[in-house]
Amino acid sequence: MRNHDEYEPSANGQARVLREDGDSWGLIIARELRHAPELVWQALTDPAQLREWAPFDANGSLAVAGSKVKLSTVNAGAPVESETTVLRAEPPRLLVYNWGGSDMRWELEPHGSGTQLTLWTRIDRRYIAMGAAGWHVCFDVLDHWLAGTPLGRIAGMDALKTAGWQQLHKEYAKLFAD
Repeated sequence: MRNHDEYEPSANGQARVLREDGDSWGLIIARELRHAPELVWQALTDPAQLREWAPFDANGSLAVAGSKVKLSTVNAGAPVESETTVLRAEPPRLLVYNWGGSDMRWELEPHGSGTQLTLWTRIDRRYIAMGAAGWHVCFDVLDHWLAGTPLGRIAGMDALKTAGWQQLHKEYAKLFAD
């Protein structure tokens, strides 16, 4: 595990927003990962692997539609817990569940020898750049985890303290400016 102060964000990522009326906007963030869809699927659904990269812990597998799973934020001051039901699980290409009142839609497509991973979610427009920066960091950590060069989870307040997150936040705020 590396020191989080050494974290350098990757340039590998695409993000866009769907601007809507009101405060809820759609965030779409995509990443090309060097790993097969089956490996990425496991990292998205297995609680032990989620603990390595995701901004929440899960008390059960997200791999089966209809499963009820408790998701708990990490490094967010007071933990926030929510129960979710997995709405769709079509391994290794589609996963949909709700977290914190927003649907999380994960699409996995084979891309060369790796995977194009796309997350679709809704987020309050005031936090859109923060959310994009946070997921960008999580995807970087995920890619390293799957490559066998773990960075250690960088999420919540830990992410906000890194220069890498600060840089990404500025870039996404500029990208998404009205």
